[in-house]
Amino acid sequence: MIKLSKLSDYAVVVLAALVSARGRLLTASGLAQTTHIPEPTVAKVLKLLSKQGIIDSTRGVHGGYAMTRDPASITIHELIIALEGPVAITACTNDSLEICTVQNLCKLRGSWQKINDAITSTLDSMYLHDLLTDVHPMDKGR
Repeated sequence: MIKLSKLSDYAVVVLAALVSARGRLLTASGLAQTTHIPEPTVAKVLKLLSKQGIIDSTRGVHGGYAMTRDPASITIHELIIALEGPVAITACTNDSLEICTVQNLCKLRGSWQKINDAITSTLDSMYLHDLLTDVHPMDKGR
């Protein structure tokens, strides 16, 4: 089974809360209370998303995190890379961080790469906005 970690699922929940805040700064503890996700997990998600430029962070007493990018500009592929690393369905794809021990003997490498490319292409064509509107339609105009 190909499955993302719970961290990716939690990240979408946290991002939905940040989108709803409409650019206002929210703290990790405030997001934890809002989303009912443990604060250490929220902090980890925020750190990863901030590091990749998906959200902005502001330090200090009045600091926090904000969604400054349009959810329609953030691909699902970008989110997965930020949270999970590169998409690689087997060790013999170009984006894999693993070493395939039978790479020199295997004739399937190109076939798996085609599948991996199709998956990443699909993930590149879907956006955070698509996830948010499918689950909870965002009210427009506010």
